[in-house]
Amino acid sequence: MKPTVKDVARDAGVSLGTVSRVLAKNATVNEGIRLRVEEVIEKLGYSPSSLGRSLRLNKSDIIGLVIPDITNPFFADLAKHLEVLASAAGYSMLLANTHDDPEAEKTQIQSLLGRVPAGIVIAPVSNSLVSERLSKGLVCVTIDRPLAGHSLVSVDNIEGGRLAAEHLLELGHIRIGYIGGPSTTDVSLQRLRGFRDEIAMAAERFGRAVEFTVVEGQFDYKSGEEMGRRLLSVPVEIRPTAIATANDQQAIGLLRCSRDMGIRVPEDLSIVGFDDIPLASLVLPRLTTIRQPVQEIAEIAIRAVLGRGAINGPILLPPSVVVRESTARFT
Repeated sequence: MKPTVKDVARDAGVSLGTVSRVLAKNATVNEGIRLRVEEVIEKLGYSPSSLGRSLRLNKSDIIGLVIPDITNPFFADLAKHLEVLASAAGYSMLLANTHDDPEAEKTQIQSLLGRVPAGIVIAPVSNSLVSERLSKGLVCVTIDRPLAGHSLVSVDNIEGGRLAAEHLLELGHIRIGYIGGPSTTDVSLQRLRGFRDEIAMAAERFGRAVEFTVVEGQFDYKSGEEMGRRLLSVPVEIRPTAIATANDQQAIGLLRCSRDMGIRVPEDLSIVGFDDIPLASLVLPRLTTIRQPVQEIAEIAIRAVLGRGAINGPILLPPSVVVRESTARFT
């Protein structure tokens, strides 16, 4: 039979409260008593219940991570960095996938709270109501997407959209398409806003008007294919010579669509993605994209959730353009 805390207390000749204080590393315990209790724990092979200890201490060595889609390579990469950093700090990371579903998100949050986590890192579903379910004393840091009342660590999405447009304009493109993400997410709206604002300034900065077409899709490969076909299924004289997308998955789907339609990239069509997921440098042609500083986002989020770095207001990290083979000068 597995030994219990009562067995430890009996063999050590101390109270249950004393055993609990020893397990909690309470400095008020007499050194001699602490050594005696630890010897009994080792002799009996006692292993305290992590959940029970968490409930007593109102804290565990678990950090909750809530993300909208683990199949999205950006979130998978971010989760990897967060888990490595959490482990290095002595914490385990418990992953919850919400499938971009507000109801699933509420259920996952409630389940995590039952584990009494040390903190939660979350990329929330847009317009989520999970704030009201989070304990007021629990540290919660949001990544990628904002959540009212909680600290945000993200890339500057408006600037990222602007950089994508600037790159295409500098290459001489004047017929440009844009595949956005769902208009229900702040990330989608911000990237489109930055792109649109830069396009609007093109006449003044570059001395020419720009034909600009926007379609809305989901953050996945299929949507890149479908929306790409919609933008490209027009006469060649009015077809976009460049298309930017709200993420790399869409851009890779667009690459597939272009190939199927016999449209060469970058000779006939330049493509810019967003995120710089690992696959962006492996597809052919290699994808020009807007890089998010994933490692830095993870580092700041973990420090904040462990109380090792204060966040005053949102932290928006600078994006950068990674120029590869999918863009070229328009001739």
